[in-house]
Amino acid sequence: MKQVYFIRHAKSSWADMNLKDHDRPLNSRGKKDAPHMAARLARQGIKVDGILTSSAKRTRQTAQAFIEAFGLSKDDVKKEKKLYHAGPKTIERCIQDLPDDWDTVLVFGHNPGYTETANQLQNDSYIGNVPTCGIVASTAPVKKWSKWKLADAQRTAFHYPKEDQ
Repeated sequence: MKQVYFIRHAKSSWADMNLKDHDRPLNSRGKKDAPHMAARLARQGIKVDGILTSSAKRTRQTAQAFIEAFGLSKDDVKKEKKLYHAGPKTIERCIQDLPDDWDTVLVFGHNPGYTETANQLQNDSYIGNVPTCGIVASTAPVKKWSKWKLADAQRTAFHYPKEDQ
């Protein structure tokens, strides 16, 4: 069984309009939401084997909060430029390239691809939008990542920062 937690980056800053989109950092709300959601996921007692993240600054900063919450090291993190604004098929291919000794992974990326991905997972409910720092959990009955497919994975949970309020 393989588990994937799709995590959209936390809220990003638009304060510096001269920055390229790829280089935008988290804003103050994002810097608050990322550790909050990381702690919330860590409290569930899951063991995370690795992290796959888009190369964008805001996804890397969001992932850092989860790295700290789960006590992971830099060796447990893979950066993938192809995840930057990727659609479901590209996301699926990136997951299929993960090391097979990782059973549970956190994958950090962007919308609209993450909302599209969430809705391709098996589930009876539709998600209109995966908000910033939203987490969509999934499981698939495979032993090798190369066999992992969105269509075969089951959406098991959906959490987001404002859910607590």
